[in-house]
Amino acid sequence: MAAAAAHRGGGSRSAYYFFVRDRLPELQRRGLPLTRVVDAIPYCSEEWALLTEEEKMKYTEMARKWKENKFLQKPVREMCNLAHPVPACPTTKTPRSTSLPDACAISWKNDQAVVADIIYFLNIYSHGELLSHCEQRFLPCEIGCVKYSLKEGIMADFHRFIDPEVPPRGFRYHCQAASDNTHKIPISGFELSRARYPVVLRELLAFVQPAGGVWPRFYCRCDDRYRINWCLRRMASISGIESHLELLNVEDLIVELYWKKYQKEPSKTWVCKELDVFLWDYSSNTRCKWHEENDILFCALASCKKIAYCISKSLASVYGVSLTAAHLPLEDCDSHDSTNAKIVVLDAGRFQKMKAKSSGCDSHFISPSQDQGFVPSACGSPCGVKTPPYGTSTMRGRGITRLLKSAPHLTDSFSN
Repeated sequence: MAAAAAHRGGGSRSAYYFFVRDRLPELQRRGLPLTRVVDAIPYCSEEWALLTEEEKMKYTEMARKWKENKFLQKPVREMCNLAHPVPACPTTKTPRSTSLPDACAISWKNDQAVVADIIYFLNIYSHGELLSHCEQRFLPCEIGCVKYSLKEGIMADFHRFIDPEVPPRGFRYHCQAASDNTHKIPISGFELSRARYPVVLRELLAFVQPAGGVWPRFYCRCDDRYRINWCLRRMASISGIESHLELLNVEDLIVELYWKKYQKEPSKTWVCKELDVFLWDYSSNTRCKWHEENDILFCALASCKKIAYCISKSLASVYGVSLTAAHLPLEDCDSHDSTNAKIVVLDAGRFQKMKAKSSGCDSHFISPSQDQGFVPSACGSPCGVKTPPYGTSTMRGRGITRLLKSAPHLTDSFSN
């Protein structure tokens, strides 16, 4: 049965897929009601993590041979009429990353199954990241999740501020500094952070509502995956609530969606670049109410919605889906496709810089490409705190609107 599953569908297969396929008979002997490889994915991640690199190489080779055979059997179709052209595949095929399970193990029977498939995007923010020798690596403070399908767009969303744990002794400044440079959620005294771990987990599970014991798939950016997994395990451990949430890489999902349609993979670099766009940083109904009112870019809910926007913008036309206000912010659905948001932001940055100079300030417009990446600093800031190079501008977001209103001819030039 598992062998038949390996040849079903048009998607690719990863090393993890073949590992799960080998484990499926054993899981069935244990009495688990599993009939497909994809159903067994959540039950094998811990065993996969315990394998050595030598043991994983066996499955990596199986995936490589499967992919080579598939490539020889099916001609590569040329990609056409794409709003975002994808670079051609390299002639030398390389196996995908095998360190963690990815979206490549998932297949769809046809395009209708792809567009109707319901998935979830999840993100959890923390008050910084503590050092590796600390037992408490993260302090979860905000969670965002959206329910999405290519057919319907964003179907529902979930957002909570989390009542965080007390920072370890000696790390309070470190955590507060990290928060001040990203989501700006206070460590203490924040009246919206009332939901404790058990409440957050129960509400999240109620939002997901697994049907018949089958858990949906959750996706996040690969750079955020360790943090989110750690926070979920920490919250479940303290709450005593069993959680079956399994996180996959959204980058792999996008590659798989293109492969399903064209049997051709875009590069991971191209996918990451598409996800890093700042087109929707200031779009309405993207950030949570508190981050929107305080004009703060970093928001767990917004990071999930922007992933949905990127996938809709890149793949809706590929699968013949008409964009609606559920796929993209309303103003982006109504705007002309040729609008170049990067030019708008760059012009706004120059406009703000000119105003800052005229007021005697040296401030710069900063638009982050990732949601909560912390890098070591050599400028006196604590390790793990991301600090802007020239200070943070107090003129964000609204400057774009002011620029366009003050120079309406720019808007006309973008649509020409």
